[in-house]
Amino acid sequence: MTTKRPFGLPTARLIVIAAVAGILAGAVAVYVRNVGSGNGESGLLAQPSGACEGAVETVKSVSRFSRGQVAAMVAAQPPRPLDLSFKGPDGRDLKTADFAGKTVLLNLWATWCGPCREEMPALNALQKGMGGQDFEVVAVNIDIGSDEKPKAFLAEYGVDTLGYYRDSSMGVFNSLKKEGLAFGLPVTLVMDRQGCLISAMNGPAAWDSADAKALITAAKGR
Repeated sequence: MTTKRPFGLPTARLIVIAAVAGILAGAVAVYVRNVGSGNGESGLLAQPSGACEGAVETVKSVSRFSRGQVAAMVAAQPPRPLDLSFKGPDGRDLKTADFAGKTVLLNLWATWCGPCREEMPALNALQKGMGGQDFEVVAVNIDIGSDEKPKAFLAEYGVDTLGYYRDSSMGVFNSLKKEGLAFGLPVTLVMDRQGCLISAMNGPAAWDSADAKALITAAKGR
């Protein structure tokens, strides 16, 4: 069983994993690119990537803060809109477009994913400290089956601030995989207020760290 940890205190293991991921990202100079046709016939591109030309400066700003605990974050080149679907806390269908007006940190996780379990309290702390009308951590659980296991996990670990977002079909993960954005779990995207992809990373991070908060502040552009 994963050992619970107090909010704001990332384990040494998580710090090491995040640091290694950052080194690898920098060494190969990976950039998030549009490499696939997306999900189904329409694909993930909700509209031409030119619609996100205004996000270019935000990408540059966020890139300058992709360091330390969030060094594995890599820039979207070019920034582009994504059209992803999952269930909201009330069980209704949601799309990323429904979060227009908010900067979003979209995270995919599962109870069987060890690194996801490690970073979940930090995501909860980030939402508790920075969440509001202009920013939200949208952590989407992709466990197959009923809600029983993920809800029990969140209760056990004291995750009390994150909204309960779900996709038991794993469709959102498979969509991101087709786009070359997801290789495993956890996977995290930063999207601006217009729903444009700014940056992405695979692997865990200490989201309650000063580095993470600085990156989110840059993404918000305020």
